[in-house]
This record gives sequence, C-alpha cells and structure tokens, in this order.
Amino acid sequence: MMRISKLSSPTRPAIEGRRNGEGMKPPIAQLARVAVLLLGAVAIAYFARSVVVPVLLAWIGSMVLALPMRWLGQWHMPKYVGALLLVGLLVVTVGYGAYQLGRPAVEWAKSAPDKLPVLREKFRRVFEPAAGLIGAASKVAPAGPSDGTSPKPQSVEIKDNRMAGSLFTWTGSVLGGIAETIVLLFLLLACGDQLMEKFLEATRTVRDMKQATEIIRELQQSISRYMLLVGLVNVSFGVLVGLSLHFLGLPNAAMWGGVAAGLNFIPYFGPIVGMIAVAMAGLLTFDTLGRGLLPTGAYLLLHLLEADLVTPFVLGPRYALNPAVIFVSLMFCAWLWGALGALLAVPLLVAAKVVCDHIAALPSLGNFLSG
Repeated sequence: MMRISKLSSPTRPAIEGRRNGEGMKPPIAQLARVAVLLLGAVAIAYFARSVVVPVLLAWIGSMVLALPMRWLGQWHMPKYVGALLLVGLLVVTVGYGAYQLGRPAVEWAKSAPDKLPVLREKFRRVFEPAAGLIGAASKVAPAGPSDGTSPKPQSVEIKDNRMAGSLFTWTGSVLGGIAETIVLLFLLLACGDQLMEKFLEATRTVRDMKQATEIIRELQQSISRYMLLVGLVNVSFGVLVGLSLHFLGLPNAAMWGGVAAGLNFIPYFGPIVGMIAVAMAGLLTFDTLGRGLLPTGAYLLLHLLEADLVTPFVLGPRYALNPAVIFVSLMFCAWLWGALGALLAVPLLVAAKVVCDHIAALPSLGNFLSG
C-alpha cells in the first residue's frame, strides 16, 4: 500500500493541473490570437487592395474557366494556347459589350444634369409640399449675423489641374488593375495545375493531400457552376427588362437591360440603384407621373419574380446562403474594396462555404452560412 501511494502521489498534481487547465492554452488566449490574425488579414486586404483585388478576380475567373480548360484539354490543345484563347475571347466579349452599352450610358449621364430643371418644372406640383417645408425651415434658421450686416461672399477657387491629375491617376490605376487581372488569369489557367501539384506536394500526410485535392476540385466545380447559373439568370433578367422597357417606350432600352443585368450581380444594392436610374429616365422621358414610373414598376415586378422564384429554383438548396450573412458581407466587402468588393462578396461566400463543408472542425460555420 505504501508503494502504491508513493507511486501515485506524484501523478496527482499533474492530474489536478490538467483539470485546472495547466499545460493548455486558455480559451481567451486562443481567441485573442484569432482576433489578431483576423485584424491583420483585414488590414492587409484593405491597404493592399490594389494587389488583393486583381488576385481575387483572377482566381475566381480561373475557377469559372476551369471546366472549359478541361474540355479544351480533352481535344489535346496545349494549355497556353487554350488559356490564351479563353482569355482573349473573354476580353473581346466584355470589351465589346461595355463599348456598345457604355456609349449611350455616358451620353445619358452627361445630359441628365441639364434635364433636371425640366424635370422640376414638369412635376412642380409633386415637389411643392417638399419645397414649402424647406422654405419654412430656412426662415426659422438664422440667415446671417445679428448686427444686420450681410455676410461677405466667399470666393470659390476651382482647381482644374488637381482634378485632372486625380482623374488621370484613377484611370491609370484602373487600367493597370485590369491588365494585372488579365495577365494573372492567363497564368493561372496555363499553370494552375502545376501550382496545385506543388501545393499538394507541400502537404505532410496522404490524408491532407486527398482533402486538399477534394477541396480544390469542389471549389472549381461549385464556383464555376454558381457563376454560370447566376450569369444565365442575370442575362435573361436583363433581356426581359430591356424588352419590357422597349414596349413601354423608354429610349435606350437595350442599354437599361445591360445595366440591369450587370447590377443584378450585386444583391440588394444593385437592383435598387437600377430602379432609381430607370425611374429618373422614365420621369425625364414621359409627361405624366404615372407613365414615368411605369418602367420602374415593370423593373420591380421582374426583379421580384427573379429573386423569389427563378433564382432559388435554379440554384437550389446547395447554393442557398443566409440573407443576413450576404447583406453583411456586401457591406463589408464594399467598404473594403469598393464596387468590385460588392461583386466579389457572394463568390467568396460560396468558396468559404465549400471550405467549411470539407473541414471537420468547421461544420457549424458552414451551417451558419447556409440559408
């Protein structure tokens, strides 16, 4: 009995230490470490957005074009030739569409400020109550100094050189980002398999290699299928919007259909911006208020049908995402990267859901992202 007690006595502190959490990292320290890593990742994504955004765009583009690359590979086409063909076709298609739809959009945007006084005169009766409230508020507010002297007008200096310089810098950065995205997309399509093999060779175990292979293939299939289905739905939606606006007599109906299709890639915010623009165009075109808002009503009806019936039926439960998570991710990515961030928000959510579904430690997070 004495020997047993002597042998067992040194192990009691170790057992008690394990029960008290000694030798293990406390949960607070782990949470703090995760929070620091997340804040660091957000800071890098924000301050290095000129690098991060082209990389993400090229990566998503490579995921979308992975299946066409496999089809071309079955015809024994070299990878560099297939990548050049797909990237060239994508650039020509997007460039031609942007040129054809961008010209009337730019002309309308230039002429819209000149037509605002006409809109005010046309619907003065509608705006008279609001104008009366604004006039009453201006009478209540102090109009100037108490001594009765009128304030001296301040001279306003317009610095055209600074505006021209900023515009030139912005245009150069946009063109540079587009060129970087195109080149990186070509390289990912041409050398993506080699990069994946190097990544898999860096894994330590066979189990990790198989899991990484499954995740990469699932990412390619999921993002490619999702973007293809969403693209078909949005293009069909834009065609229907353009046809409906054409029958309603709104000028440049094809342009508005293209705008509706492009903005529909941004959930929630995109359709709202499109409806406001169509409402403004309708009010500037037609004489009566009811007829001016009729194109917006058609736009809204088609959007409700698409969002509540067509898209859930086409995508199915596999790509269903939590609406609250989508809304928060849109706000966050738009703050982080601007309009391109809003376009990247949902594809990144789909990728995050695929990764969470394949990692045993993250099933609850994947379930949270699901609708």
